[in-house]
Amino acid sequence: MDKGRLEAFSDAVIAIIITIMVLELRVPDGNELSDLKPLVPVFLTYVLSFVYLGIYWNNHHHLIKAADRITSGTLWANLNLLFWLSLFPFATGWMGENHVAEVPTAVYGCVLLLAAIAYWTLQTVIVNAHGPESSIKTALGRDVKGKISPVLYALGIVLAFVVPWVSIALYAGVAAIWLVPDRRLLPLIEGGD
Repeated sequence: MDKGRLEAFSDAVIAIIITIMVLELRVPDGNELSDLKPLVPVFLTYVLSFVYLGIYWNNHHHLIKAADRITSGTLWANLNLLFWLSLFPFATGWMGENHVAEVPTAVYGCVLLLAAIAYWTLQTVIVNAHGPESSIKTALGRDVKGKISPVLYALGIVLAFVVPWVSIALYAGVAAIWLVPDRRLLPLIEGGD
């Protein structure tokens, strides 16, 4: 399969996920600023999820651009990632609507963790298709952020049953780590895209 086709499909799915999430934001009853107060948790959860989807979209773009070939394993690994990303609207809405309750906060963390594992799987499948001595393997290096993130998600899932707001802080902290674009693959992409 052509890389451009895979990237275009993935871009479309992520765009649909973002659209579904924004449609979950409900217009408040009333016309006063105070009427927005109950929507603050929903909106903040939406912002966090939007940032996460942006991070995945950006890093996915660089990963696919850096790949020389797309295998059937890559297609399946990519679908796995898109599946977990497609659960963001559900997890986002549930956590936000329930004002960061324990179970919805843990489920949100589970979706984040499983999406991270799916991205790692996609990355691994692509590296395996290119070989252990490939330039993409070298560029990805030790992937410290990729190893720390699942640990923080798992910690957030556990802490959701104790202090849910600490979980949210951990989830936001991981997003902050990834907000700085991952430039490891840029040398492999033509034109420094």
